[in-house]
Amino acid sequence: MSGTLNKVMLIGHLGDEVKMHYFEGGGCVGRFPLATNETYVSKQTNERVTNTEWHNIVVRNKGAEICEKYLSKGDKVYIEGRLKTRKWQDESGNERYSTEIQCTDFTFLTTKKESEAQMGNSPSVSQPQKPVESKPVSSEPLEDDDLPF
Repeated sequence: MSGTLNKVMLIGHLGDEVKMHYFEGGGCVGRFPLATNETYVSKQTNERVTNTEWHNIVVRNKGAEICEKYLSKGDKVYIEGRLKTRKWQDESGNERYSTEIQCTDFTFLTTKKESEAQMGNSPSVSQPQKPVESKPVSSEPLEDDDLPF
């Protein structure tokens, strides 16, 4: 073990659609901004303050294609990956840096429509579900020797 760790876990909302870039060799990269919020109460004003942090997410190959197909602006997603800083030159020849999250895993949480529906609707009363009858698998008692532990 190297004794170091580079791991990022985020839950946030897409700030834009997934932008795809395809390579000649058949690979592809998808990029999108992800917003996370930190909310606290200011001690000076006693008001609620929300700070938004923007993260540049990079997804590769099949994962990128899945994100492009199913994610859209406003959707809530869990992203897991690692930090990667790129160095590049702009049009003027100045060195620029960009820190990105290289996504290794993701989970779709809610769409923008689902989030808006949850926020706009009052809590609904759910109907009680019919109890499921449990039936014994075997009528013979288990021997102690048959237990898997």
